[in-house]
Amino acid sequence: MSRLTPCFEKLKAEGRAAFVTFVTAGDPDYDTSLEILLGLPAAGADIIELGMPFTDPSADGPAIDKAAQRAIAAGATTANILKMITRFRRDNQHTPIVLMGYFNPIHAYGIERFCTDASEAGVDGLIVVDLPPEEDGELLLPANANNIDVVRLATPTSDDHRLPTIVSGASGFVYYVAVAGVTGSKSATADDIGDAVARIKRHTDLPVAVGFGIRTPEQAAAVAVRADAVVVGSAIVALIEQGLEKQATNANIIENVLNFTETLAKGVLSGR
Repeated sequence: MSRLTPCFEKLKAEGRAAFVTFVTAGDPDYDTSLEILLGLPAAGADIIELGMPFTDPSADGPAIDKAAQRAIAAGATTANILKMITRFRRDNQHTPIVLMGYFNPIHAYGIERFCTDASEAGVDGLIVVDLPPEEDGELLLPANANNIDVVRLATPTSDDHRLPTIVSGASGFVYYVAVAGVTGSKSATADDIGDAVARIKRHTDLPVAVGFGIRTPEQAAAVAVRADAVVVGSAIVALIEQGLEKQATNANIIENVLNFTETLAKGVLSGR
């Protein structure tokens, strides 16, 4: 069992949704990214999605795309992303970490080797956005053998005919992409999200996390009432770019990211 299941069980017992933060590993550089990662749990993150930079992140909007390019330019690799997680686990053995990205870097690293090394580093789950359920068998088996959950994506177009395929073999949670389009795009209405979560739950007992387009504590609170987890990514990642544009120090960038994370976490808590 990964850390995801006990995390969701604990939060359910507390009567609240999980707050899931997304940051791109290695953005804007290894040391700054590591300090942000280390600080996220204290800022209120219950689960951390760590983006694996890729040269062609087709599902991501401008903020995360630019973050990936900054990380790659600063030398981010699959190996040092796992090194970063290993360092995180020296101080934190309970916060789940889910790697989110694309299949190419995993395939290039070697699928079985990646799953073994990721498990040893302390990874709990994988979200591979360009690998549909019909094609993820070669990843699913070695991941599960290493106690790593493979989290599947559902979208507004995932109907009752498609959802059984999506949730079959999934574990950890289901990630509902609340809007059609790339990350950081427009936001869905609370009613739409509630209807979609109910539809997904007709087909699975897994927790449902909702992301894409959530940028404010108020939006986070509204989603927390309707879902098992609230995911915020682009709004957090954009602060790094804004800090770089203002030539802020790395310490100031870290502080701004963690302070904003804390305000979002309070929003999620208010949605009890």
